[in-house]
Amino acid sequence: MEFKIDKYGVLTEYMGNASEVTISDSVTRIGNSAFWDCKSLTSITILDSVTEIGKGAFLGCKNLTSITIPDSVTKIGDNAFWGCESLTNITIPDSVTRISNGAFYKCRSLTSITIPDSVIKIGDTAFLGCESLTSITIPDSVTRIGYSAFVWCRSLTSITIPDSVTEIGKGAFSGCKSLTSITIPDSVTSIDKNAFSGCKSLINIIRNSNT
Repeated sequence: MEFKIDKYGVLTEYMGNASEVTISDSVTRIGNSAFWDCKSLTSITILDSVTEIGKGAFLGCKNLTSITIPDSVTKIGDNAFWGCESLTNITIPDSVTRISNGAFYKCRSLTSITIPDSVIKIGDTAFLGCESLTSITIPDSVTRIGYSAFVWCRSLTSITIPDSVTEIGKGAFSGCKSLTSITIPDSVTSIDKNAFSGCKSLINIIRNSNT
């Protein structure tokens, strides 16, 4: 059997070497590091029996290009897709409320991502090193952009921060060398140091008031 599943329905380890995998419907949670460094994996389908993707679940799956996350998933753990260098796009279901720390760290080929209105926090280093990401829409449910959340997103050209955000973390957009424009609403009361350091092309910072 390729899947090691405990009595609680947690997939603790994948032991196969297939390129395309559909997770068994007996699985309720993908455990921490379950597919760690699985270099053969290119595509994975998660069925709607799964409610949680654990920490580092797909860490180092550098050939993973496609993943389907169902609406049943409510939590994506820290570093879940760390180093998935071939992943080009992903849709986060509206059942998820937080993009965890390092969730898409160094997903170098990621060009687009859909963040639903359910998300209230973008965690520390969430998209660090996503150097192919050209644009991102932050929904007006988000209240905090974490430490180094978008560091070295070198292809990002513009971003609009919604008026739900109150805090931009330390180094949040540091090294975004193609960023030319950013709109910051009056709701933002805290911009930590080095939030925009190394943004060499940034020429237009708009402080937007709704009053």
